Amino acid sequence: MTQKANNGTELLVGKFSQFEAAPHQPKWLLPVRQAGLAGFAELGFPKLSDEDWRFTNVAPIAQLSFQLAREAVVNGAETKVIAESAFAKLSGHRLVFVNGFFCAKLSSLKPVAGGVRIENLSSALAKDSALIEKHLGKYAHMANNTFAALNQAFFTDGAFIFVPAGVEVAEPVQLIYISSAKQNGETILPRNLIIAEANSKLTVVESYISTGNVAYFTNAVTEILAGDSAVVEHIKLQDEAADAFHIATIAGEFGRASNVTVHSFALGAKLSRTNIRTKLAGEGLECILNGLYLTKDEQLADHHMIVEHAQPHCASHEYFNGILDDKSKGVFHGRILVREIAQKTDAKQTNKNLLLSDNATADTKPQLEIYADDVKCTHGATIGQLNDESIFYLRSRGIGTDTARQMLIHAFAGEIIERIKCEPAREVIDKLVWDRLEANPHLAKAK
Repeated sequence: MTQKANNGTELLVGKFSQFEAAPHQPKWLLPVRQAGLAGFAELGFPKLSDEDWRFTNVAPIAQLSFQLAREAVVNGAETKVIAESAFAKLSGHRLVFVNGFFCAKLSSLKPVAGGVRIENLSSALAKDSALIEKHLGKYAHMANNTFAALNQAFFTDGAFIFVPAGVEVAEPVQLIYISSAKQNGETILPRNLIIAEANSKLTVVESYISTGNVAYFTNAVTEILAGDSAVVEHIKLQDEAADAFHIATIAGEFGRASNVTVHSFALGAKLSRTNIRTKLAGEGLECILNGLYLTKDEQLADHHMIVEHAQPHCASHEYFNGILDDKSKGVFHGRILVREIAQKTDAKQTNKNLLLSDNATADTKPQLEIYADDVKCTHGATIGQLNDESIFYLRSRGIGTDTARQMLIHAFAGEIIERIKCEPAREVIDKLVWDRLEANPHLAKAK
């Protein structure tokens, strides 16, 4: 294994030996893990000099005293945090993981038919490793993604969802990740693999919450394969502890005439980043990436994405809004990549940032990289404060100033929330965002 000296990876690399001797893993998995370890050791932690990371300093993560989180003894704290979580009353299937390990006690799985599989990844590896071998690591590429490489080396468990061709999973599948970390530097590494074959339909709700508040590190990877004409909606809610660090990779490959929507809501963590990479691998498909980040204090929320148009007649739309308060920071870096073959591409990219404080900042970098000549691609970004004319309009109709500001801010968030197609999940997210905004003591003072 090639390793650069002093690039911050040594502490984690030294912990890999426990995976080399791990029982009950298929033979093909160890080389996959070793490749991830080598990639992580070679790449090291990103620096501000790296173009894709120039707005986000991960030095606080690199300086952690890393220790791999262990399987926890579940007690009342985990039960309580689920009961109080946003999706507590959402019906459907529920897989719960504590510190990255499956917890059957807190999970709730309903009977499924038609060959559908909803289970934890480690169990699926023991039962049907050949199927997983075809897909694991095929979509979340490690090149230029050191955190995906780290996850590939050290992942503990996660969800495995398989929906056969022509089958619809009527109710949403919930994946709940609870951190019960007690010490700074505890590192949690979940891995999800979602396969929706041709003409199938699936909704997945993935959320991250915690029982306490220490400087732990979650590094998650979710891989999604959508077959021809499949309809997939993936909703991710990051609501980690205030001192936590959260890095996530969502990587997908989508087939002909499929319809895939990926939502990302970032509310928690001291520093968070979601890397989204999608490959539009079939003709005539539609892909929507949709996100909202709410930050306060000194939080940083970063979304970085690449949408690769690899076939003709595909449409992609990216909508990301940020509401930033105090000394917090929002980052958006989106790239639409149109291959030469991808004629008749229709791609749109929009990032809007609403600053509630003079000290809040937003860095935005929408990009187009186009190699085809018959395309329709647009991109744009805005950074600003509440519109005085809009406030005046509402006040002229008898609405108080504070209420007018609240209405405008909620409408700004609502642009993103209303795109959630799963109605029960949309209602939950809408209430959660509204409650967070209402709880903000500075909201009435927004400019």
